[in-house]
Amino acid sequence: MTHVTEHPLVRGGRSAALATACVRGGVAAGLGLGALAVLVIAAWISSPYPDSGAGGALHLAAGLWLLAHGVDLVRTDTLSGLPAPLGVVPMLLVALPVWLVHRAARDTLDAGDEGDRPRPSTSAAVAAVAGGYLLVAAATVAYSESGPLPADLTTAGLWLPAVVVGAAGAGAWTALGRPMPGQRQAAAALRAMGLGLVTLLGGGAVAAAVSLALHARQAQAAYTGLVGEWSGSVSVLLLALALLPNMAVWGAAYGLGPGFTLGTGATATPLGLAGDPAVPPFPLLAALPAEGRGTWIHWAVVAVPLAAAVLQGRRVGRSAGTWTARDTALTALGAAWGCGAAVAVLAAAAGGPLGTGRLAAFGPVWWQAGAATVLWGACVGVPVSLGVRAWGRRALRPMRKQKQKQKPVPVVAGAESGAMGAMDAPSPSPSPALSTAPAVLKGLLSGLVPAPGAVPPPAPSASGAGQTQPHDSGTAPEPAPARVGSDAGSGPGADLDPDGDRYGDPYGGRYTDPYDDSGFEPYDYLPAAWEPASPPPPAPPAPSAD
Repeated sequence: MTHVTEHPLVRGGRSAALATACVRGGVAAGLGLGALAVLVIAAWISSPYPDSGAGGALHLAAGLWLLAHGVDLVRTDTLSGLPAPLGVVPMLLVALPVWLVHRAARDTLDAGDEGDRPRPSTSAAVAAVAGGYLLVAAATVAYSESGPLPADLTTAGLWLPAVVVGAAGAGAWTALGRPMPGQRQAAAALRAMGLGLVTLLGGGAVAAAVSLALHARQAQAAYTGLVGEWSGSVSVLLLALALLPNMAVWGAAYGLGPGFTLGTGATATPLGLAGDPAVPPFPLLAALPAEGRGTWIHWAVVAVPLAAAVLQGRRVGRSAGTWTARDTALTALGAAWGCGAAVAVLAAAAGGPLGTGRLAAFGPVWWQAGAATVLWGACVGVPVSLGVRAWGRRALRPMRKQKQKQKPVPVVAGAESGAMGAMDAPSPSPSPALSTAPAVLKGLLSGLVPAPGAVPPPAPSASGAGQTQPHDSGTAPEPAPARVGSDAGSGPGADLDPDGDRYGDPYGGRYTDPYDDSGFEPYDYLPAAWEPASPPPPAPPAPSAD
């Protein structure tokens, strides 16, 4: 018989899965590029004075798409005739391509989407999605070279792969359930870093919004001077919305201390605006501080990084319940370094050149913003984490001391063995004393009083404190004296824990009454419904005829 073997591509093997992942990456790139092309074409159609045809609009869409990935563009149609770089990325545009790549990588590794088809490995899926996306990006870079906004090849080779691979890796991490590092310190450092970063950016956004509200009249004047027809108004408004995340990063860098540059030779910090700024007319730039020394309103922005460092340190300190002080400090320092690295990347993306000459540097300086974030976390976050850890351990000390002060209650040794012996032995004839003394019956059930007439088994060792000694038949054996503390730690049937804490309770033995109740009776050795009842007592011998 001849067996027919299907090709892996036919039966849907790993090669087909990788091909599907590559196609997903290309589709994600096409969707992002198409969405921007639709917006640009709509603006070109609605403009009453279009400067170029549909080809120019498509080149502009390609340039904006590359700019959203951090690629610098070069303006060739300048008044001086010299090419001028354009590197300020509208950070809201970055959200679209990043989300598309993230979604493509997540769907590639999603088990429910592929059914029975084998899934590729995580690294292979990320590489396939990023490869398909970068193929479309390379074609877009080549297409932009023939337009008015060609891409800078250096930044295209650096930022474009970094953004795509990072977004694809985040999508794969999401598909795997967002696992955290196995080491508790690393996981706590990542969570604290995220909390500090969100607090820092949120505070920067609030500071920028307050400053823009205080300069609302200047912003309205700049907006009116730029717009003409309604299409121009919509374009300027969309550009301002796309630059709102940049304002948050600028506000965070301003609060951190280094501030941001407004052209070469001009820097804005909480201490004041130094130098002669080269600010183009734009509504969002009206929120910049005025020239001169800063006032208490500008100094109040320092509360933003202070609050971020305090929350970051508090998060680490609350996680360091059983850690040493050294591990706590290193975790807080690692969170500070991670937050500083993230702020440096965001600052590099939020700023850049707007031209040549004085406009060659515009926005936060990435290494200054990152270093300031690390200093805030090291100088404020580390002490706060140590203080929160010490306070948490101090709150637990009174509970431990109270538990240690509690003394164990004396426990009658041999209770367990006595009770089991009383249950296994045949029940004797009822005694009048037991019928008239319920307390004695309770003691019999709990094993504290031996059954009448029952002879306990001999002791396994010659000297066994806490065990009953054999007596003559017909007399009840006397229980051995109880032992407390470390004396009760030897002998069969005794408590094996010298502290009387074997079962986790602070009262001592297993059958000790924790509330000193005379009516306390344990139910551990009562016969259950499915257990056989005790055999009836033997009939007394018949009296002899003699």
